[in-house]
Amino acid sequence: MSPTVSSVLLPAALAVIMFGLGLSLTADDFRRVAVHPRAVLVALVCQALLLPAVCFGLVLAFGLPPSLAVGMMLLAASPGGPTANLYSHLFGGDVALNVTLTAINSLTAVFTLPLVANLSLAYFYADAGTLGLQFDKTVQVFAVVLVPAALGMLIRAARTAFADRMARPVKVLSVVTLAAVIAVAVVSAADGLAADIRAVGLVCLLFSVVSLTAGYWLPRLAGVAPRQAVASCMEIGIHNSTLAIAVAVSPALLGDPRMAIPAVVYGVLVFLVAAAAGFAVRRGARPALALVPASGAAGRVPL
Repeated sequence: MSPTVSSVLLPAALAVIMFGLGLSLTADDFRRVAVHPRAVLVALVCQALLLPAVCFGLVLAFGLPPSLAVGMMLLAASPGGPTANLYSHLFGGDVALNVTLTAINSLTAVFTLPLVANLSLAYFYADAGTLGLQFDKTVQVFAVVLVPAALGMLIRAARTAFADRMARPVKVLSVVTLAAVIAVAVVSAADGLAADIRAVGLVCLLFSVVSLTAGYWLPRLAGVAPRQAVASCMEIGIHNSTLAIAVAVSPALLGDPRMAIPAVVYGVLVFLVAAAAGFAVRRGARPALALVPASGAAGRVPL
């Protein structure tokens, strides 16, 4: 893979996606934490503690090789993707809460993702030495995640009409860049790709099912209303695989294309799993996720 593609285009692609997220956010999206504190707290505990622990158990149970194991842990530590907002809207979730969870999770991931990455590298590469996301690389994660999002928020606050006009073009560009990121990751890891997909496919499938299930049922057990639980389900269940791919592939960060394979596989599977669960509920079935849609959904729906 060309150094220009991996070191410049991949971070730029992620920056475009985060900028598009920022264009959809306002300060109220953060203040909304006070409206649903229990739902936000449960979702954050799932994201920061439960899912990395579950993913670690799956990785050990299936005996994944180090690169794929670290790639799975990167995925588990990545925040929810903006597409979760769309899925929440389709299946009756509280989209406003989704926007809040995406904002908070993206903020906390700047700190939790490097921590999980370094712990995973230390465990699966016992002789890795200085390999990992040290302080300077953590700063780079901050730069490509929060800075574009903050810039988008500032533009929305100062020029709301302009932000609204830019929303659709940026969404389209985000989709194109996401496809490009996945294509780069697949091409970069072409050697042994089929074997890696077979090795990690079932793990990704199980992880997506566990994420969606925990994202719904733990809030419900904590007394969260169904619409907010659906929002949590989609937010916790649909991780930002683009972030995991960019961190794995970029030479400035980890520089191992093979670590991106779990995120690529997951990025395809999770949308199908989430959609299947939603359609099953729409048909009046009782799937394992037991998602209960509510009529209507509030809030904006950024892609």
